[in-house]
Amino acid sequence: MQQLETRDQFNQLKNNENVIFVFSAGWCPDCRVIEPVLPEIEEKYADFTFVEVNRDDFIEVCQEHDIYGIPSFLAFMNGEEAGRFVSKDRKTKEEIIQFIDGFAK
Repeated sequence: MQQLETRDQFNQLKNNENVIFVFSAGWCPDCRVIEPVLPEIEEKYADFTFVEVNRDDFIEVCQEHDIYGIPSFLAFMNGEEAGRFVSKDRKTKEEIIQFIDGFAK
């Protein structure tokens, strides 16, 4: 999974690609729990670019998109928000797949 490096990169990706942003932080234990299943999820949804967004490095992006809990997921297709799975709760592999299945048809 690629790491978000700049705010411009975020805007480029959201406007030009089918992308799922994974908001996370190194100190977040719930984020570490889902890390082992993310490569499998990325492989299953190869039509999407998965990008990890470090919440601490991109707090303004989080605020602009109402990301107030992590881990959280924000998807864009054709420049439009396609889905959001945003909360402070721990996510399971099944919940993440169900979320993506909701818009990745």
